[in-house]
Amino acid sequence: MTLSIDTPTTGRARERLARCQRCAARAGHFLLRMARNPLTAIGGTIVLLLCLTALFAPWIAPYHPLVQDLDNALSPPGAQHWFGTDEFGRDIFSRLVWGARITLYIVLLVSVTVGPIGLLLGVTAGYFGGKVDAALMRVTDIFISFPSLVLALAFVAALGPGLEHVVIAITLTAWPPIARLARAETLSLRQADFISAVRLQGASPLRVLWRHIVPLCLPSVIIRITMNMAGIILTAAGLGFLGLGSQPPAPEWGAMIASGRTYMLECWWVVTVPGMAILINSLAFNFLGDGLRDLLDPRSE
Repeated sequence: MTLSIDTPTTGRARERLARCQRCAARAGHFLLRMARNPLTAIGGTIVLLLCLTALFAPWIAPYHPLVQDLDNALSPPGAQHWFGTDEFGRDIFSRLVWGARITLYIVLLVSVTVGPIGLLLGVTAGYFGGKVDAALMRVTDIFISFPSLVLALAFVAALGPGLEHVVIAITLTAWPPIARLARAETLSLRQADFISAVRLQGASPLRVLWRHIVPLCLPSVIIRITMNMAGIILTAAGLGFLGLGSQPPAPEWGAMIASGRTYMLECWWVVTVPGMAILINSLAFNFLGDGLRDLLDPRSE
């Protein structure tokens, strides 16, 4: 006869295992629902390929992105150079692969910065209202009143060219729409019955915001950030094209278009390849954002 002793430690371990299994099942169900939408599946696949390309760039790129070979300058696409070479004989495919790292670095750093900033300001303004709401929203209106690219140009001109300054400039222009969205979500939630019940139980405003309102605002904010990533790519490429982003000889996609625009009529591949990379990845993030909106936002059903 075998006796099984269920100690508190084993009970907690089983509970953690069951929780992990439930999370894995939910994640699998979520990915399956995404795969059923063709545009979402295409967008997610392209974004995944972008991440893998940036991660494994040293092993994917056949040539060093900065090594010049003037004997092969402006060579057309072929077996040796799949996407051709630029005016200095550098392999465009290799520069494109390494440029994915710069693009993804900007996108991720801006996204993880503007998300918390916009969410914090938005829920604070929406929950407390009154003078707090008026002050925060007037600051938000000032930032929204300027076109994002023009405002980013002004910030980069003040800070000076460079990759870090581009991240700061785009961050300062990308948070207002997220703050507006979080405020609107909070305004619709703060008068809900369950929020009133939590207040009656003596919960502090900080606890109400952190435990109840912020989690309900997160899906909308995540969707907005995902759709903003396309704009971040375009803004970063625009700043790079104007010479205010990552400086040569770094393989930034916007800077690649700027350096090759002199030869674009005779050597189309010099500007077409990085331009297509910007277009395809921007569309991919838009497709992914649309799919996440359909899955995470119940009002879209």
